[in-house]
Amino acid sequence: MRNQRNQRFATLGTAALTAALCLSLITGCKHAPDADVVATVNGHKLMRADLEKYYTDQLGDAQQTPSLEQADNLRLNILHQMIDDEIMQQRAAKLNLLATDEEVDAKVAELKAPYTQEEFDARLKAKNITLDDLKHDLRRSLTTDKVMNKEINSKINITDADITAYYAEHKSEFDLIETEYHLAQIVVTSVPSQQAGNLQNSKATNDADAKKKIQALHNRLESGEDFGALAMNFSEQPQTASNGGDMGFIPESQLHADPNVFASVLKLKAGEITEILPLYDSAQSRKVMGYAIYKLISREPAGQRDVNDPRVQTAIRQELRDGRSQLLKNAYFEMLRDQARVENFLADDIFKNDTH
Repeated sequence: MRNQRNQRFATLGTAALTAALCLSLITGCKHAPDADVVATVNGHKLMRADLEKYYTDQLGDAQQTPSLEQADNLRLNILHQMIDDEIMQQRAAKLNLLATDEEVDAKVAELKAPYTQEEFDARLKAKNITLDDLKHDLRRSLTTDKVMNKEINSKINITDADITAYYAEHKSEFDLIETEYHLAQIVVTSVPSQQAGNLQNSKATNDADAKKKIQALHNRLESGEDFGALAMNFSEQPQTASNGGDMGFIPESQLHADPNVFASVLKLKAGEITEILPLYDSAQSRKVMGYAIYKLISREPAGQRDVNDPRVQTAIRQELRDGRSQLLKNAYFEMLRDQARVENFLADDIFKNDTH
C-alpha cells in the first residue's frame, strides 16, 4: 500500500516537473522572429521594409540626422500607427467594409484631376512612391473611413436639447466683442522656398515673377473663376492654400495691423475680392515680400448671437459631433486593441538592447 502511494506521488511529481519544464521552455525560449518582421497582429506580419519606408517619409528633407534614441522613438511611433492600422483593416474585413477597387480608382481620379499626367507622375516621383503605393495607402485610408462611418459616426445623434444645453453653458462665447471678418486669401511671394504649398507646386522666383503671377490670378478671378480652386492650386501660403485660402474669422482689431488690408476689406460686400495688395516683411521696414488678394466671405457684427441663429446651431452641432466622435473613436480603438493579439518585436529588441 505504501509502495503504491509512493509510486503515485512519484508519478505526480514527474508530471509536475514535466509541466514546469514545458512552461519554462514556452516562456523562456520564445522563437525569435525573422529579421524582416517587426511585429505581428493576430498572426499577420508587419514588415521592416514598410516601417523603414514610412520612417524615411517622416524624415523628409530634414537636414539633421536624428540620434539613435530619436530614430528609435520615431520608429516605435510609426510602428504603433502601423499596428493600429492593421487592427482596423482586420476589423473592416470582418465587417465586409474593405474599400473596393472602384472606390480606390475614383479617389485616384479625384487626386489626379488638377494635374496633367506628366505633372501627376512628377509628384509621385518627388514623394518617392509609385502609383501602386498610393493605391495601397488610399485603400487602407478609405477602409478606415468606412469603418468609422458605420461604427461611430452613424450612431452619433445631436439633439436640439443638446444644442440648447451647450449654448446655455457657453453663451458668452457667442457674444462677439468686436466685428469679425471671415476672409480667404491668395498669396504669391518672391521669397525662395523649396515647397510652394499648393496643388500645382507653383512658385514665383522673384518680384517680377510674383507680380506677373498675382496679376494673372486676379484677372482669372475677375473673369469668374472660383477663388477656392485658384487658392488651392496657386496660393503660396501653405497654411491656407489646402483649405481654398480660408483664413477663418479675423477680429477687426487684428486687421488694423495692416491699414491697407483693413481699408480694402472694409469696402467689400460678401463674395467680393480686393485689389492686389502688397505684403511686407515687417511694419517697420515695409519691404515688399509678395502680394495678396483677399475675399470677404462674411462679416459678423459685434453682439450676442441667439441660440436660434442658424450659424450658432451649425457651429454647436459640429462642435458636439466632433467631440463625441473623438471620444467614441478613442474608446473603439482601445476595445479593438484589447481584443487583438499583438507582438511588437521592435519594442522587445530596443528594450533588451538598452537594459543589457
